[in-house]
Amino acid sequence: MVHHHRATLLLHHNHHHHHQHSKAGDALLLMLAGFAVASCLLLLLPSSPFSAAMDDLLLQLGRTRCDQESTAPTPCSAVPNGTICCDRTAPRTDVCVMRGDIHTHAASNSLFLLLPANSSSAARARAADQRIRPYTRKWESSVMSTIDELRLRAVPVPEAEPERCDVRHNVTAVVFSTGGYTGNVYHEFNDGIIPLYITARRYNKKVVFVMLEYHDWWITKYGHIVEQLSDYEPIDFANDTRTHCFREAVVGLRIHDELAIDASTMPGNQGIQDFRHMLDDAYRARIKAIVEEEEAEAGLPPPRSSVGGDTKVRRATEPLEDDKPRLVIVSRNGSRAIENEADLVRAATRAGFRVDLLQPRPDTELAEMYRVLNGSDVMVGVHGAAMTHFLFMRPGSVFIQVVPLGTDWAAENYYGQPARRLGLRYIPYKILPSESSLYWRYSSDDPVLTDPVTVNAKGWQVTKKVYLDGQNVRLDMARFRRRLREAYAHWATQRRRQQSKPL
Repeated sequence: MVHHHRATLLLHHNHHHHHQHSKAGDALLLMLAGFAVASCLLLLLPSSPFSAAMDDLLLQLGRTRCDQESTAPTPCSAVPNGTICCDRTAPRTDVCVMRGDIHTHAASNSLFLLLPANSSSAARARAADQRIRPYTRKWESSVMSTIDELRLRAVPVPEAEPERCDVRHNVTAVVFSTGGYTGNVYHEFNDGIIPLYITARRYNKKVVFVMLEYHDWWITKYGHIVEQLSDYEPIDFANDTRTHCFREAVVGLRIHDELAIDASTMPGNQGIQDFRHMLDDAYRARIKAIVEEEEAEAGLPPPRSSVGGDTKVRRATEPLEDDKPRLVIVSRNGSRAIENEADLVRAATRAGFRVDLLQPRPDTELAEMYRVLNGSDVMVGVHGAAMTHFLFMRPGSVFIQVVPLGTDWAAENYYGQPARRLGLRYIPYKILPSESSLYWRYSSDDPVLTDPVTVNAKGWQVTKKVYLDGQNVRLDMARFRRRLREAYAHWATQRRRQQSKPL
Protein backbone atom coordinates (compact mmCIF):
# COMPACT_ATOMS: atom_id res chain seq x y z
CA MET A 1 0.00 0.00 0.00
CA VAL A 2 1.23 3.53 -0.73
CA HIS A 3 2.00 5.53 2.42
CA HIS A 4 0.68 9.09 2.33
CA HIS A 5 4.03 10.58 3.38
CA ARG A 6 6.70 8.42 1.79
CA ALA A 7 5.74 6.52 -1.34
CA THR A 8 8.33 4.21 -2.88
CA LEU A 9 7.49 3.80 -6.53
CA LEU A 10 8.93 3.01 -9.92
CA LEU A 11 10.82 5.29 -12.20
CA HIS A 12 10.33 2.88 -15.08
CA HIS A 13 13.40 3.16 -17.31
CA ASN A 14 13.47 -0.51 -18.31
CA HIS A 15 17.25 -0.60 -18.10
CA HIS A 16 16.75 -4.21 -16.93
CA HIS A 17 15.61 -5.10 -20.43
CA HIS A 18 18.97 -4.60 -22.17
CA HIS A 19 18.97 -8.22 -23.25
CA GLN A 20 15.67 -7.57 -25.02
CA HIS A 21 16.91 -4.67 -27.09
CA SER A 22 20.58 -5.25 -27.71
CA LYS A 23 20.49 -2.97 -30.71
CA ALA A 24 19.95 0.00 -28.43
CA GLY A 25 23.07 -1.03 -26.53
CA ASP A 26 24.95 -1.41 -29.78
CA ALA A 27 23.81 2.09 -30.72
CA LEU A 28 25.31 3.47 -27.56
CA LEU A 29 28.63 1.73 -28.20
CA LEU A 30 28.68 2.96 -31.76
CA MET A 31 27.96 6.49 -30.66
CA LEU A 32 30.69 6.43 -28.04
CA ALA A 33 33.11 5.08 -30.62
CA GLY A 34 32.14 7.44 -33.38
CA PHE A 35 30.68 10.54 -31.79
CA ALA A 36 32.36 12.82 -34.32
CA VAL A 37 29.92 11.76 -37.05
CA ALA A 38 28.52 14.88 -38.68
CA SER A 39 24.83 15.57 -38.22
CA CYS A 40 22.31 17.97 -39.59
CA LEU A 41 22.09 19.51 -36.16
CA LEU A 42 25.74 20.39 -35.96
CA LEU A 43 25.31 22.27 -39.20
CA LEU A 44 22.21 24.07 -37.97
CA LEU A 45 23.39 25.13 -34.50
CA PRO A 46 27.17 24.85 -34.27
CA SER A 47 27.42 26.96 -31.10
CA SER A 48 24.99 25.09 -28.81
CA PRO A 49 26.30 23.18 -25.77
CA PHE A 50 24.34 19.95 -26.21
CA SER A 51 22.66 17.75 -28.79
CA ALA A 52 19.73 15.35 -28.61
CA ALA A 53 19.15 14.03 -25.10
CA MET A 54 20.10 10.52 -24.29
CA ASP A 55 20.37 11.51 -20.67
CA ASP A 56 21.27 8.59 -18.39
CA LEU A 57 22.26 6.43 -21.34
CA LEU A 58 23.30 9.09 -23.83
CA LEU A 59 23.48 12.90 -23.95
CA GLN A 60 25.30 13.97 -27.07
CA LEU A 61 27.76 16.80 -26.98
CA GLY A 62 27.60 19.90 -29.16
CA ARG A 63 24.77 22.41 -29.16
CA THR A 64 22.80 20.58 -31.81
CA ARG A 65 19.06 20.57 -32.19
CA CYS A 66 16.88 20.50 -35.28
CA ASP A 67 14.48 23.36 -35.77
CA GLN A 68 10.81 22.55 -35.63
CA GLU A 69 9.55 20.97 -38.82
CA SER A 70 7.84 23.17 -41.34
CA THR A 71 4.12 23.66 -40.93
CA ALA A 72 3.62 23.69 -44.72
CA PRO A 73 1.86 20.71 -46.35
CA THR A 74 4.24 17.81 -46.71
CA PRO A 75 5.34 16.64 -50.17
CA CYS A 76 3.43 13.36 -49.74
CA SER A 77 0.21 14.79 -48.29
CA ALA A 78 -1.78 14.01 -51.46
CA VAL A 79 -0.75 10.72 -53.06
CA PRO A 80 -2.72 8.92 -55.81
CA ASN A 81 -3.16 5.17 -55.95
CA GLY A 82 -0.24 3.18 -57.28
CA THR A 83 2.30 5.51 -55.71
CA ILE A 84 5.27 5.29 -53.35
CA CYS A 85 6.12 8.80 -52.12
CA CYS A 86 8.84 9.63 -49.60
CA ASP A 87 9.21 12.95 -47.80
CA ARG A 88 12.87 13.31 -46.87
CA THR A 89 12.82 17.09 -46.34
CA ALA A 90 12.58 17.12 -42.55
CA PRO A 91 15.84 17.08 -40.56
CA ARG A 92 14.64 14.62 -37.91
CA THR A 93 12.72 11.95 -39.80
CA ASP A 94 11.80 10.46 -43.16
CA VAL A 95 8.18 9.50 -43.86
CA CYS A 96 7.00 7.49 -46.85
CA VAL A 97 3.40 7.00 -48.02
CA MET A 98 2.23 4.08 -50.15
CA ARG A 99 -1.21 3.86 -51.73
CA GLY A 100 -2.67 1.01 -53.74
CA ASP A 101 -2.52 -2.75 -53.28
CA ILE A 102 0.07 -3.10 -50.49
CA HIS A 103 1.32 -6.47 -49.19
CA THR A 104 3.68 -7.13 -46.30
CA HIS A 105 6.58 -9.51 -46.81
CA ALA A 106 8.50 -10.04 -43.58
CA ALA A 107 11.01 -12.49 -45.05
CA SER A 108 12.54 -9.79 -47.26
CA ASN A 109 11.81 -6.88 -44.90
CA SER A 110 9.60 -5.41 -47.61
CA LEU A 111 6.29 -3.80 -48.32
CA PHE A 112 5.17 -4.62 -51.87
CA LEU A 113 2.98 -2.34 -53.95
CA LEU A 114 1.36 -4.54 -56.57
CA LEU A 115 1.03 -2.99 -60.02
CA PRO A 116 -0.55 -4.45 -63.16
CA ALA A 117 2.05 -5.94 -65.46
CA ASN A 118 1.02 -3.56 -68.25
CA SER A 119 1.46 -0.41 -66.13
CA SER A 120 2.65 2.63 -68.05
CA SER A 121 6.11 4.10 -67.59
CA ALA A 122 4.54 7.06 -65.78
CA ALA A 123 2.78 4.71 -63.36
CA ARG A 124 6.03 2.82 -62.73
CA ALA A 125 7.83 6.11 -62.11
CA ARG A 126 5.30 7.02 -59.42
CA ALA A 127 6.12 3.75 -57.68
CA ALA A 128 9.91 3.80 -57.76
CA ASP A 129 11.48 1.59 -55.09
CA GLN A 130 12.49 3.25 -51.81
CA ARG A 131 14.32 2.31 -48.64
CA ILE A 132 13.61 3.73 -45.19
CA ARG A 133 14.60 3.21 -41.57
CA PRO A 134 11.42 4.29 -39.73
CA TYR A 135 12.90 5.98 -36.67
CA THR A 136 12.86 9.66 -35.70
CA ARG A 137 16.58 10.40 -35.28
CA LYS A 138 17.79 10.24 -38.87
CA TRP A 139 20.68 12.66 -38.26
CA GLU A 140 22.31 10.17 -35.84
CA SER A 141 23.97 7.71 -38.17
CA SER A 142 25.19 5.58 -35.26
CA VAL A 143 21.77 4.73 -33.89
CA MET A 144 20.10 4.71 -37.32
CA SER A 145 22.47 1.94 -38.40
CA THR A 146 20.82 -0.28 -35.76
CA ILE A 147 17.30 0.31 -37.12
CA ASP A 148 15.97 -2.31 -39.54
CA GLU A 149 15.79 -0.97 -43.08
CA LEU A 150 12.47 -1.50 -44.82
CA ARG A 151 12.24 -1.87 -48.60
CA LEU A 152 9.24 -0.33 -50.34
CA ARG A 153 8.97 -2.08 -53.69
CA ALA A 154 6.67 -1.91 -56.70
CA VAL A 155 6.03 -5.40 -58.09
CA PRO A 156 4.28 -5.99 -61.43
CA VAL A 157 1.67 -8.74 -61.13
CA PRO A 158 -0.23 -10.31 -64.02
CA GLU A 159 -3.92 -9.46 -63.81
CA ALA A 160 -4.83 -13.12 -64.09
CA GLU A 161 -2.80 -14.05 -61.02
CA PRO A 162 -4.92 -14.06 -57.83
CA GLU A 163 -3.86 -11.92 -54.94
CA ARG A 164 -2.48 -13.64 -51.87
CA CYS A 165 -3.73 -11.95 -48.70
CA ASP A 166 -3.86 -13.79 -45.41
CA VAL A 167 -5.30 -10.74 -43.65
CA ARG A 168 -6.91 -7.84 -45.47
CA HIS A 169 -7.24 -4.56 -43.57
CA ASN A 170 -9.60 -1.76 -44.51
CA VAL A 171 -7.67 0.86 -42.56
CA THR A 172 -4.28 2.55 -42.89
CA ALA A 173 -1.05 0.97 -41.65
CA VAL A 174 1.43 3.08 -39.69
CA VAL A 175 4.84 1.42 -39.72
CA PHE A 176 7.55 2.33 -37.20
CA SER A 177 10.41 0.88 -35.15
CA THR A 178 10.56 0.51 -31.38
CA GLY A 179 14.31 -0.05 -31.52
CA GLY A 180 17.04 2.55 -31.16
CA TYR A 181 17.13 4.19 -27.77
CA THR A 182 14.04 2.38 -26.56
CA GLY A 183 14.62 1.58 -22.89
CA ASN A 184 15.18 5.22 -21.92
CA VAL A 185 11.92 6.90 -20.91
CA TYR A 186 12.85 10.25 -22.50
CA HIS A 187 13.44 8.62 -25.87
CA GLU A 188 10.42 6.37 -25.53
CA PHE A 189 8.21 9.46 -25.33
CA ASN A 190 10.20 11.91 -27.47
CA ASP A 191 11.19 9.57 -30.29
CA GLY A 192 8.23 7.19 -30.14
CA ILE A 193 5.02 7.86 -28.22
CA ILE A 194 4.56 11.55 -29.08
CA PRO A 195 5.50 11.07 -32.77
CA LEU A 196 3.07 8.14 -32.84
CA TYR A 197 0.35 10.44 -31.52
CA ILE A 198 1.26 13.12 -34.08
CA THR A 199 1.16 10.62 -36.96
CA ALA A 200 -1.82 8.49 -35.97
CA ARG A 201 -4.24 10.88 -34.29
CA ARG A 202 -5.77 12.01 -37.59
CA TYR A 203 -7.04 8.48 -38.26
CA ASN A 204 -9.33 8.49 -35.19
CA LYS A 205 -8.13 5.02 -34.08
CA LYS A 206 -8.88 3.49 -37.51
CA VAL A 207 -5.26 2.53 -38.02
CA VAL A 208 -3.10 -0.58 -37.59
CA PHE A 209 0.37 -0.22 -36.09
CA VAL A 210 3.02 -2.34 -37.80
CA MET A 211 6.05 -2.50 -35.52
CA LEU A 212 9.62 -3.28 -36.43
CA GLU A 213 11.75 -4.65 -33.58
CA TYR A 214 8.65 -5.52 -31.60
CA HIS A 215 9.06 -5.88 -27.81
CA ASP A 216 6.48 -7.50 -25.56
CA TRP A 217 7.63 -5.31 -22.66
CA TRP A 218 7.06 -2.17 -24.73
CA ILE A 219 3.48 -3.24 -25.42
CA THR A 220 2.98 -4.04 -21.73
CA LYS A 221 4.35 -0.65 -20.72
CA TYR A 222 2.57 1.49 -23.31
CA GLY A 223 -0.43 -0.68 -24.17
CA HIS A 224 -2.89 1.72 -22.51
CA ILE A 225 -1.65 4.53 -24.77
CA VAL A 226 -1.63 2.36 -27.89
CA GLU A 227 -5.27 1.51 -27.23
CA GLN A 228 -6.11 5.23 -27.31
CA LEU A 229 -4.59 5.55 -30.79
CA SER A 230 -5.74 2.34 -32.49
CA ASP A 231 -8.74 0.01 -32.31
CA TYR A 232 -6.63 -2.86 -33.66
CA GLU A 233 -3.97 -5.22 -32.38
CA PRO A 234 -0.45 -4.15 -33.44
CA ILE A 235 1.47 -6.35 -35.85
CA ASP A 236 4.90 -7.76 -35.03
CA PHE A 237 6.30 -7.30 -38.52
CA ALA A 238 9.36 -9.55 -38.28
CA ASN A 239 7.63 -12.51 -36.63
CA ASP A 240 4.18 -12.39 -38.22
CA THR A 241 4.73 -14.37 -41.41
CA ARG A 242 1.19 -13.81 -42.68
CA THR A 243 0.70 -11.50 -45.62
CA HIS A 244 -1.17 -8.41 -44.45
CA CYS A 245 -2.75 -6.24 -47.12
CA PHE A 246 -3.57 -2.54 -46.92
CA ARG A 247 -4.77 0.20 -49.25
CA GLU A 248 -2.52 2.78 -47.58
CA ALA A 249 0.65 2.64 -45.49
CA VAL A 250 2.51 5.45 -43.73
CA VAL A 251 6.07 4.34 -43.03
CA GLY A 252 7.87 6.41 -40.39
CA LEU A 253 6.65 8.86 -37.77
CA ARG A 254 6.52 12.63 -37.82
CA ILE A 255 8.19 14.56 -35.00
CA HIS A 256 7.99 18.27 -34.22
CA ASP A 257 10.29 19.25 -31.36
CA GLU A 258 11.53 18.02 -27.98
CA LEU A 259 8.50 16.49 -26.19
CA ALA A 260 6.31 18.86 -28.21
CA ILE A 261 3.44 18.99 -30.68
CA ASP A 262 2.98 21.78 -33.22
CA ALA A 263 -0.80 22.22 -33.04
CA SER A 264 -0.89 24.13 -36.35
CA THR A 265 -0.04 20.88 -38.19
CA MET A 266 -2.57 18.74 -36.33
CA PRO A 267 -6.24 18.04 -37.04
CA GLY A 268 -8.37 20.22 -34.78
CA ASN A 269 -5.24 22.11 -33.70
CA GLN A 270 -4.45 19.40 -31.15
CA GLY A 271 -1.38 20.22 -29.08
CA ILE A 272 0.57 18.89 -26.12
CA GLN A 273 -2.29 19.53 -23.70
CA ASP A 274 -4.54 17.38 -25.88
CA PHE A 275 -1.86 14.69 -25.68
CA ARG A 276 -2.03 15.09 -21.91
CA HIS A 277 -5.82 14.62 -22.00
CA MET A 278 -5.24 11.44 -23.99
CA LEU A 279 -2.98 10.18 -21.18
CA ASP A 280 -5.82 10.85 -18.75
CA ASP A 281 -8.09 8.69 -20.88
CA ALA A 282 -5.43 6.00 -21.22
CA TYR A 283 -4.83 5.52 -17.50
CA ARG A 284 -8.24 6.36 -16.00
CA ALA A 285 -9.68 2.84 -15.85
CA ARG A 286 -6.45 1.24 -14.65
CA ILE A 287 -5.96 3.82 -11.88
CA LYS A 288 -9.54 3.32 -10.74
CA ALA A 289 -8.88 -0.43 -10.53
CA ILE A 290 -5.69 0.13 -8.50
CA VAL A 291 -7.56 2.31 -6.02
CA GLU A 292 -10.34 -0.24 -5.63
CA GLU A 293 -7.77 -3.00 -5.07
CA GLU A 294 -6.12 -0.96 -2.32
CA GLU A 295 -9.45 -0.17 -0.71
CA ALA A 296 -10.34 -3.85 -0.70
CA GLU A 297 -6.99 -4.85 0.81
CA ALA A 298 -7.41 -2.25 3.54
CA GLY A 299 -10.95 -3.38 4.28
CA LEU A 300 -12.30 0.10 3.56
CA PRO A 301 -15.60 0.89 1.85
CA PRO A 302 -15.30 1.99 -1.79
CA PRO A 303 -14.60 5.73 -2.12
CA ARG A 304 -17.14 7.92 -3.80
CA SER A 305 -14.72 8.25 -6.69
CA SER A 306 -15.37 4.64 -7.74
CA VAL A 307 -19.15 5.02 -7.95
CA GLY A 308 -21.45 6.54 -10.51
CA GLY A 309 -18.89 7.13 -13.23
CA ASP A 310 -16.87 9.75 -11.33
CA THR A 311 -13.34 9.07 -12.53
CA LYS A 312 -11.45 11.19 -10.01
CA VAL A 313 -9.04 9.13 -7.93
CA ARG A 314 -7.69 9.46 -4.40
CA ARG A 315 -5.29 7.26 -2.48
CA ALA A 316 -6.67 4.90 0.07
CA THR A 317 -4.48 6.46 2.75
CA GLU A 318 -5.20 10.07 1.80
CA PRO A 319 -7.44 11.84 4.34
CA LEU A 320 -10.24 13.69 2.60
CA GLU A 321 -9.83 16.62 4.99
CA ASP A 322 -6.16 17.08 4.11
CA ASP A 323 -5.75 20.54 2.60
CA LYS A 324 -2.01 20.55 1.99
CA PRO A 325 -0.43 20.60 -1.48
CA ARG A 326 1.37 17.40 -2.45
CA LEU A 327 5.03 17.53 -3.47
CA VAL A 328 6.75 14.60 -5.19
CA ILE A 329 10.53 14.16 -5.11
CA VAL A 330 11.79 11.97 -7.96
CA SER A 331 14.78 10.28 -6.37
CA ARG A 332 17.96 9.11 -8.08
CA ASN A 333 20.10 6.31 -6.68
CA GLY A 334 23.14 6.64 -8.95
CA SER A 335 24.77 9.70 -10.43
CA ARG A 336 23.20 13.12 -9.93
CA ALA A 337 21.62 11.98 -6.68
CA ILE A 338 20.59 14.50 -4.03
CA GLU A 339 22.96 13.67 -1.19
CA ASN A 340 20.94 15.57 1.42
CA GLU A 341 17.57 14.28 0.25
CA ALA A 342 16.38 13.85 3.85
CA ASP A 343 16.97 17.57 4.42
CA LEU A 344 14.90 18.31 1.33
CA VAL A 345 12.03 16.16 2.63
CA ARG A 346 12.09 17.99 5.98
CA ALA A 347 12.28 21.42 4.34
CA ALA A 348 9.37 20.67 2.03
CA THR A 349 7.30 19.35 4.93
CA ARG A 350 8.00 22.48 6.98
CA ALA A 351 7.07 24.61 3.97
CA GLY A 352 3.57 23.14 4.13
CA PHE A 353 3.73 20.24 1.66
CA ARG A 354 2.78 16.61 2.00
CA VAL A 355 5.85 14.86 0.60
CA ASP A 356 6.08 11.68 -1.48
CA LEU A 357 9.40 10.15 -2.48
CA LEU A 358 9.48 8.24 -5.76
CA GLN A 359 12.35 5.81 -6.15
CA PRO A 360 13.35 3.73 -9.20
CA ARG A 361 11.98 0.19 -9.13
CA PRO A 362 11.47 -2.31 -11.94
CA ASP A 363 8.03 -3.55 -10.92
CA THR A 364 5.72 -0.51 -10.81
CA GLU A 365 3.64 0.22 -13.87
CA LEU A 366 3.34 3.60 -15.54
CA ALA A 367 -0.29 3.86 -14.43
CA GLU A 368 0.91 4.04 -10.82
CA MET A 369 3.46 6.71 -11.72
CA TYR A 370 0.74 8.61 -13.54
CA ARG A 371 -1.60 8.28 -10.59
CA VAL A 372 0.85 9.81 -8.13
CA LEU A 373 2.11 12.64 -10.35
CA ASN A 374 -1.32 13.48 -11.73
CA GLY A 375 -2.50 13.82 -8.14
CA SER A 376 0.43 16.03 -7.12
CA ASP A 377 0.95 19.78 -7.12
CA VAL A 378 4.76 19.99 -7.31
CA MET A 379 7.41 17.70 -8.82
CA VAL A 380 11.07 18.05 -7.81
CA GLY A 381 13.95 16.19 -9.42
CA VAL A 382 17.50 16.41 -10.72
CA HIS A 383 17.97 16.72 -14.48
CA GLY A 384 17.75 13.28 -16.05
CA ALA A 385 15.53 11.08 -18.21
CA ALA A 386 13.06 10.71 -15.34
CA MET A 387 12.13 14.37 -15.72
CA THR A 388 10.11 13.22 -18.75
CA HIS A 389 7.42 12.36 -16.21
CA PHE A 390 6.52 16.05 -16.00
CA LEU A 391 4.11 15.02 -18.77
CA PHE A 392 2.07 13.31 -16.05
CA MET A 393 1.57 16.55 -14.10
CA ARG A 394 -1.64 18.55 -14.44
CA PRO A 395 -1.30 21.87 -16.29
CA GLY A 396 -0.97 24.59 -13.66
CA SER A 397 1.24 22.41 -11.44
CA VAL A 398 4.84 23.24 -10.55
CA PHE A 399 7.95 21.51 -11.89
CA ILE A 400 11.23 22.27 -10.08
CA GLN A 401 14.24 20.90 -11.97
CA VAL A 402 17.58 20.81 -10.18
CA VAL A 403 20.20 21.64 -12.83
CA PRO A 404 23.68 20.21 -12.12
CA LEU A 405 26.85 21.80 -13.47
CA GLY A 406 27.33 21.35 -17.19
CA THR A 407 23.68 20.56 -18.01
CA ASP A 408 22.10 24.03 -18.33
CA TRP A 409 21.28 23.87 -22.04
CA ALA A 410 19.96 20.32 -21.96
CA ALA A 411 17.83 20.94 -18.88
CA GLU A 412 16.21 24.00 -20.46
CA ASN A 413 15.64 22.60 -23.95
CA TYR A 414 14.63 19.02 -23.16
CA TYR A 415 12.48 19.67 -20.10
CA GLY A 416 12.14 23.37 -19.26
CA GLN A 417 10.66 24.61 -22.53
CA PRO A 418 8.42 21.55 -23.00
CA ALA A 419 7.11 21.91 -19.44
CA ARG A 420 6.12 25.53 -20.08
CA ARG A 421 4.34 24.48 -23.28
CA LEU A 422 2.35 21.97 -21.28
CA GLY A 423 1.22 24.78 -18.98
CA LEU A 424 3.36 23.97 -15.96
CA ARG A 425 5.01 26.57 -13.76
CA TYR A 426 8.64 25.70 -14.44
CA ILE A 427 11.19 26.67 -11.78
CA PRO A 428 14.82 25.79 -12.56
CA TYR A 429 17.27 25.52 -9.68
CA LYS A 430 20.79 25.91 -11.07
CA ILE A 431 23.23 24.65 -8.49
CA LEU A 432 26.31 26.58 -7.46
CA PRO A 433 29.71 24.91 -7.80
CA SER A 434 29.75 24.50 -4.01
CA GLU A 435 26.58 22.36 -4.28
CA SER A 436 28.23 19.88 -6.65
CA SER A 437 30.26 16.87 -5.54
CA LEU A 438 32.79 18.06 -8.14
CA TYR A 439 33.60 20.96 -5.82
CA TRP A 440 35.59 18.60 -3.61
CA ARG A 441 37.46 16.96 -6.49
CA TYR A 442 38.70 20.02 -8.38
CA SER A 443 40.37 23.28 -7.42
CA SER A 444 38.10 26.31 -7.22
CA ASP A 445 39.54 27.79 -10.44
CA ASP A 446 39.32 24.58 -12.48
CA PRO A 447 37.29 24.96 -15.72
CA VAL A 448 35.16 21.97 -14.62
CA LEU A 449 33.67 24.34 -12.04
CA THR A 450 34.11 27.73 -13.69
CA ASP A 451 33.59 27.03 -17.41
CA PRO A 452 31.49 23.90 -18.14
CA VAL A 453 30.88 24.99 -21.74
CA THR A 454 34.60 24.73 -22.49
CA VAL A 455 34.81 21.36 -20.77
CA ASN A 456 31.82 20.07 -22.74
CA ALA A 457 33.54 21.16 -25.95
CA LYS A 458 36.18 18.48 -25.33
CA GLY A 459 33.75 15.80 -26.37
CA TRP A 460 30.97 13.48 -25.34
CA GLN A 461 33.22 11.15 -23.35
CA VAL A 462 34.32 14.04 -21.13
CA THR A 463 30.78 15.32 -20.66
CA LYS A 464 29.52 11.88 -19.71
CA LYS A 465 32.38 11.13 -17.34
CA VAL A 466 32.51 14.49 -15.59
CA TYR A 467 29.00 15.92 -15.49
CA LEU A 468 26.62 13.01 -16.02
CA ASP A 469 28.21 9.99 -14.37
CA GLY A 470 30.58 11.76 -11.98
CA GLN A 471 28.40 14.33 -10.23
CA ASN A 472 26.00 14.37 -7.28
CA VAL A 473 24.39 17.42 -5.71
CA ARG A 474 24.04 18.65 -2.12
CA LEU A 475 21.38 21.33 -2.08
CA ASP A 476 21.93 24.60 -0.26
CA MET A 477 18.68 24.43 1.66
CA ALA A 478 18.64 28.16 2.40
CA ARG A 479 18.61 28.80 -1.36
CA PHE A 480 16.27 25.94 -2.18
CA ARG A 481 13.67 26.99 0.39
CA ARG A 482 13.03 30.05 -1.77
CA ARG A 483 11.99 27.71 -4.60
CA LEU A 484 9.73 25.84 -2.19
CA ARG A 485 8.11 29.09 -1.07
CA GLU A 486 7.63 30.12 -4.70
CA ALA A 487 6.00 26.77 -5.48
CA TYR A 488 3.72 27.01 -2.44
CA ALA A 489 2.68 30.57 -3.35
CA HIS A 490 1.85 29.43 -6.88
CA TRP A 491 -0.29 26.59 -5.54
CA ALA A 492 -2.10 28.95 -3.15
CA THR A 493 -2.83 31.40 -5.97
CA GLN A 494 -4.13 28.63 -8.22
CA ARG A 495 -6.32 27.34 -5.41
CA ARG A 496 -7.85 30.76 -4.73
CA ARG A 497 -8.66 31.15 -8.41
CA GLN A 498 -10.35 27.76 -8.52
CA GLN A 499 -12.38 28.50 -5.37
CA SER A 500 -13.50 31.85 -6.78
CA LYS A 501 -14.90 30.31 -9.97
CA PRO A 502 -18.69 30.03 -10.07
CA LEU A 503 -20.04 26.50 -9.72
